[in-house]
Amino acid sequence: MKIVFMGTPEFAVPSLEAIIKAGYEVPAVVTQPDRRGNRGKVIPSPVKAKAMEYGIDILQPERIRGNEEFLNEMKTISPDMIVVAAFGQILPKSVLDLPRLGCINVHGSLLPKLRGAAPMQQAVAMGLDTTGVTIMRMDVGLDTGDMISRTEIDIRGLDITEVSSLLSCEGAKLLADTIPSIEDGSAEYVPQCDDDSSYAKPINKADGLTDFNEPADVIECRIRAYKEWPVVHSFLGDRQVKIYAAEITDEQSDGEPGTVTDIEKNSFSVNCCDRKLRITELQLQGKKRMGAGDFMRGYRLSCGDRFKREV
Repeated sequence: MKIVFMGTPEFAVPSLEAIIKAGYEVPAVVTQPDRRGNRGKVIPSPVKAKAMEYGIDILQPERIRGNEEFLNEMKTISPDMIVVAAFGQILPKSVLDLPRLGCINVHGSLLPKLRGAAPMQQAVAMGLDTTGVTIMRMDVGLDTGDMISRTEIDIRGLDITEVSSLLSCEGAKLLADTIPSIEDGSAEYVPQCDDDSSYAKPINKADGLTDFNEPADVIECRIRAYKEWPVVHSFLGDRQVKIYAAEITDEQSDGEPGTVTDIEKNSFSVNCCDRKLRITELQLQGKKRMGAGDFMRGYRLSCGDRFKREV
């Protein structure tokens, strides 16, 4: 059976490897075009890098919708199935209808909950105890297709890096177990209930901005959810500070939200609207990421200093 794989970030790599190791023919991998990273260096996507290791042909269309050249390439390949995992573009009906066994998606949530672009980050930001992976048959809607298989995973206390790694591995296992049932016709396709659906919107840089005028548990969840990007951040004086790790304390706030208090050797606390949040890892603008103790050895922090949303 010929399977074309579409994916871009690290999350998708285990699914690609699962297909290859299961012995399926992968005539092509489709991934997003190379982007420029720091200092202008061109960086291939993790999926492209893995495909290159296996010598698989790589396609990198800037856009798929309305791209006749790409559609003709897919027709020439004539895949039996297309597997998608965090590809980054919505597939048009002309592509969805092409493989005889359809297009299936490895989605990082328990559908119909958290359809959309950032389900894993949203699950962490919401403070959910569990989330999961759903293998679904794709249709023209946004993550609205029939569900084929699902697995639920405990994510309590984990950050987005840990959740993404866990779900990517579990998703790959689920994919390897699900494809044979699609191939032999025994798969069951369960329609989603739209009334139970929710949407995980794309994340933007402003989602990370805070002045600590929110409950401590809400901010702590966002710190874990946005640890990779955009990172929860605020301003101390005229410099931005990114927060990478924090702990919720049992102490009630004793001042204005954003006010620094309880300075210790390796941490300091900040008043939120209800309790205090103990900061343990951060990055001052122009400096490297570091523990709070190292930060305070280079920055004269005082009780009463205040984090704000802008300079």
